[in-house]
Amino acid sequence: MEYLKAEHVSFFYDSTEEGQQAQQVLRDVSMEIKKGEFVALLGHNGSGKSTMAKHFNAMLLPSGGHVYVDSLDTADESLKYEIRRRVGLVLQNPDNQLVASIVEEDVAFGPENLGIPPEEIRQRVDAALQAVGMAEYASHSAYKLSGGQKQRIAIAGIIAMQPDCIVLDEPTAMLDPRGRTEVMETIRRLNREHGITVVLITHYMDEAVQADRVIVMDGGEILVEGLPREVFSHVELLRQHRLDVPQATELLYRLGQNGCTVPEGVLNEEECVAALELLLKA
Repeated sequence: MEYLKAEHVSFFYDSTEEGQQAQQVLRDVSMEIKKGEFVALLGHNGSGKSTMAKHFNAMLLPSGGHVYVDSLDTADESLKYEIRRRVGLVLQNPDNQLVASIVEEDVAFGPENLGIPPEEIRQRVDAALQAVGMAEYASHSAYKLSGGQKQRIAIAGIIAMQPDCIVLDEPTAMLDPRGRTEVMETIRRLNREHGITVVLITHYMDEAVQADRVIVMDGGEILVEGLPREVFSHVELLRQHRLDVPQATELLYRLGQNGCTVPEGVLNEEECVAALELLLKA
């Protein structure tokens, strides 16, 4: 059963200057994301992916069509609190999400605003920090952590609110490779071990291949969607829309274009190495 559902969604940003037309960002978008699924949402800047993400926790409301969270219509003002409790949103700059100087106090902020009893908040904070591998930093200064650690604390703050779904809008964009790895490991663990539905917006194709399904947007519409292996087989289509493919996919594609017999659908380094070994033996 779908957990997030968009039905023929359109969205316009109001013009900031008098006389200018409103800018349409989403055009008749329909998509479904199942409970427990890990979906990567891709697209170049201006494609509408971040705008779509903000519809999933009612930060934005459709200009046309409907968005449902576990069958709850986001347009219903009386349901906004419940929808935001169910869907947590993590943005790309962790510094903008830290609200307290001590790690455990920052993680407790969300549950406190939900009116959770102190005893339960303590349990939730401990469990959330454990889930992101940051339990030993509970009493540390949040502002002295690395970028990857800060982002994991931001994710812990969402987990402590016990959402069914986490939407992450380019959470690794401002991180170094180590920080990116830490955050991606955390996201995968939350999805696979805790059953949390994950929507990941990213520019990094090596992150997208880790998802169960990939949805590519362009011009406010869905361009292509499917399993990572299916989506990234459309190398020329993605190139035409200013999108990359994983490096391993790109290398094998170029070899194939130059007459080498190589397998299609290669996504990662391990598969690429195996394919190159076979090619060299041949």
